[in-house]
Amino acid sequence: MSWLVQSRLVNDPFSDPGVYLDFSYGRRAILFDLGDVGGLSSRELLRVSHVFVSHTHVDHVAGFDRLFRLCLHRPSPLTLIGPPGFAVQVEHRIRSFTWNLLDENSVDFCIRAMDYDGSRLVKAAEFHAREAFARRDREPPAFPEGIAWMEDEFKVEAAALDHGIPSLAFALREVLQVNVWRGVLGEMGLPPGPWLNEAKRAVRLGLPDAHMVTVPTEGSIRLGELRDRALRVAPGQAVAYVTDAAPHAENRAKILRLAQKADQLFIEAVFLERDRPLALASHHLTAWDAGAIAREAGVRHVTPFHHSARYLSEPDVLREELFESFDAADRAAMTG
Repeated sequence: MSWLVQSRLVNDPFSDPGVYLDFSYGRRAILFDLGDVGGLSSRELLRVSHVFVSHTHVDHVAGFDRLFRLCLHRPSPLTLIGPPGFAVQVEHRIRSFTWNLLDENSVDFCIRAMDYDGSRLVKAAEFHAREAFARRDREPPAFPEGIAWMEDEFKVEAAALDHGIPSLAFALREVLQVNVWRGVLGEMGLPPGPWLNEAKRAVRLGLPDAHMVTVPTEGSIRLGELRDRALRVAPGQAVAYVTDAAPHAENRAKILRLAQKADQLFIEAVFLERDRPLALASHHLTAWDAGAIAREAGVRHVTPFHHSARYLSEPDVLREELFESFDAADRAAMTG
């Protein structure tokens, strides 16, 4: 099955945290965290519509300037969501630049910044280029509790973890996964093409069987007939992102709820278990913690990142410890 969203780490696991989620057919992308984005091309960054920031330690937001500069002359907005106080911090960053060359003839690029308090969006502000990025306060979208963003085809769930400060964890969940049986499409005499994206969207929206889908050069076809014969519908993909979380029971419970049955979990593995005192002091997970959480959450794939530089001379040890923990139950079952 091909996924609508392709996800990958922005950097190697010893560098700034961040995950790039590319919507393969949507000409867009989103980011979980905004550290160093030097590993992404300008073209990739220009696809970004939304950024979800865990917290504002420098290694999680240092890429703001590059993204902002690239998007400055595009007409579509950029939405950034972070923890309480985030919109004010975005405002201060924007105000650190001089905007005397902007006027009513400028491309009206807009940044939207929002605060998520662990349950819902509570504050929102807009900054428009034609107004020299003066702040406009807005009402944030009223999503259900636990949802940081929602669209027709996906939602982004969020939880506030304890890192000495709030640190947000995120999970993107598709509504439905819709793929095309190419062979059946040919048997029906229907051509491949962009029109299928609209058909898939109609299925995800739950439009009725009688809804007519336009097919270039062929007229139209009932959505019900197309879905029943040529489309394969399955539960959507889930991608979870967890970083900067103290290793205690309350955080663990929140992470387990957020990442439950995820297809892909990106999770920090900062220290080895032998260095647990360092993990406790700095409010981070060990690799053993991360593997155990991934196993208990029942995720399909797990990718560790945010490794401490103290292990650079032995770069594989954190990954190895995580997967030893992740696979522990299987080995116990085999030897039991």
